[in-house]
Amino acid sequence: MRCPSCASIEDRVVDSREIEEGVAVRRRRECVACGYRYTTYERSTGPTLFVQKRSGEREPFDRHKVVSGVRSACKNRPVDQGAIEDLVTEVEGAVVLLGPTVPSTRVGLAVLDRLRLLDEVAYLRFASVYKDFEDAKDFAREADLLQKATAPKNRSVRVGRSADA
Repeated sequence: MRCPSCASIEDRVVDSREIEEGVAVRRRRECVACGYRYTTYERSTGPTLFVQKRSGEREPFDRHKVVSGVRSACKNRPVDQGAIEDLVTEVEGAVVLLGPTVPSTRVGLAVLDRLRLLDEVAYLRFASVYKDFEDAKDFAREADLLQKATAPKNRSVRVGRSADA
């Protein structure tokens, strides 16, 4: 830390205190060169999350990329921006729990799981890019899987009858 008075980089910490319920640290410093006292605040930014791409390349997680992909899938659909932001926040929270480096496939699956519940057409659009659909058969197959996954179970339960009746 450079002294605001003389720009020297040599200082000593006079006092340290946790602030904001332990989220930050306030430090009183004194410049060794000129004796000027000043205050600094330190905050942890948290761990950096990396995404391991299919090519093997590793890059920092970019929330804006996920928002952009979901927004494209939801284009001209009755999905508001708040729902998209909530979805991306859920995805980000889920992948952070997986560790410091997450495969891109896990990020894509987390988006698909949530899009399925939000909007089925947006889900199919995202799946078409994510799963690299090549023709209409791929769409049909995924739509069938979607219907099977979301179709209500038709179970007849007879109440008050015994097996003998």
